[in-house]
Amino acid sequence: MENKNNKIALVTGGSRGLGKDMALNLAKKGFDVILTFNSKKKEAEEVVSEIEKLGQKAVAIQLNVADVDSFDLFFEKVKTALKSNFDTDKIDFLINNAGVGLHENFSTTTTNQFDDLVNIQFKGPFFLTQKALEVMNDEGGIVNISSGLTRFSFPGYSTYASMKGAMETLTKYQARELGSRKIRVNIVAPGAIETDFGGGAVRDNEQLNQLVASLTALGRAGLPDDIGSVVAFLCTDDAKWVNGQRIEVSGGMNL
Repeated sequence: MENKNNKIALVTGGSRGLGKDMALNLAKKGFDVILTFNSKKKEAEEVVSEIEKLGQKAVAIQLNVADVDSFDLFFEKVKTALKSNFDTDKIDFLINNAGVGLHENFSTTTTNQFDDLVNIQFKGPFFLTQKALEVMNDEGGIVNISSGLTRFSFPGYSTYASMKGAMETLTKYQARELGSRKIRVNIVAPGAIETDFGGGAVRDNEQLNQLVASLTALGRAGLPDDIGSVVAFLCTDDAKWVNGQRIEVSGGMNL
């Protein structure tokens, strides 16, 4: 483990899947972690325990990223946790990971499905990050999460990929506008990963898993551990000159 840096990272959707792996990899790099969960409180508390076993501090706070009106109350809870658990008043890094998938053809997508994804994948992180700036130290950073689906297309992901495309554009604007505070902003685009995301399709559907593997230069589907280490790296001084970048972590899909 590296020397403790006493820096704090806030990871949304940190109770499972990629977010859990990001939180654990940050802890291994010496970060303390605030992680959010929507409904999986028990799972979130288990991640907190795992982080504490790694010698870092952690706390879990409930958050629904689709509910912008709840963000003021959420950040009041963050401020309370910072004071009582970490003896500070600021975070250093924000990882906008929380989200859901949608597999629906463009021609049959409903306005409700579209609105849900706007709120969760774009509007939520847009305004959550805006609020987070008030409790973020200068010289910290933001890591947004995109998808390989912004570069290549799979039928059924037009809505999801469009929101991620919006996040990629936003990332560049955030990097430009927050540069005066020396806050770096990058976006990580995973390929197809074996998690419970989207009903666990890539993990559990052998045919889909083999299709993904056949399209990937390294010959397999991705695993959560492939992503978390890259997110953690972007929060370290080793990545101090990486800014405004889209980093795809897909093993070379559809090259």
